[in-house]
Amino acid sequence: QVQLVESGGGLVQPGGSLRLSCAASGFTVSMSDMSWYRQAPGKERELVASISKGGVITNYADSVKGRFTISRDNIRRLMYLQMNILKPEDTAVYYCQAGVRSGWPPAVSDYWGPGTQVTVSS
Repeated sequence: QVQLVESGGGLVQPGGSLRLSCAASGFTVSMSDMSWYRQAPGKERELVASISKGGVITNYADSVKGRFTISRDNIRRLMYLQMNILKPEDTAVYYCQAGVRSGWPPAVSDYWGPGTQVTVSS
């Protein structure tokens, strides 16, 4: 039932911009912290940015700070990642992540989208 689907990836030149979207369903989005992760070939998956349930508190990896902006729209069940001044080092598969509470006693389970490819190349 829980589903996360990323969109907006593609090929872009260095210095360009992309906006990724994550569409969420099957859970109460306003009760879940969410994040964007990425994984480049030969590297481990890394946290890019996170956002609190209400969208007020955000955190960024040092490598993207000042260039990327994470946001969310709980009514429309969407999370975004605005990526500016893109660099070749940003090339990776980008994943949407959500912490969903369930079970008794309640526990948080991580859910992931299938990912969307971002390629930064001239």
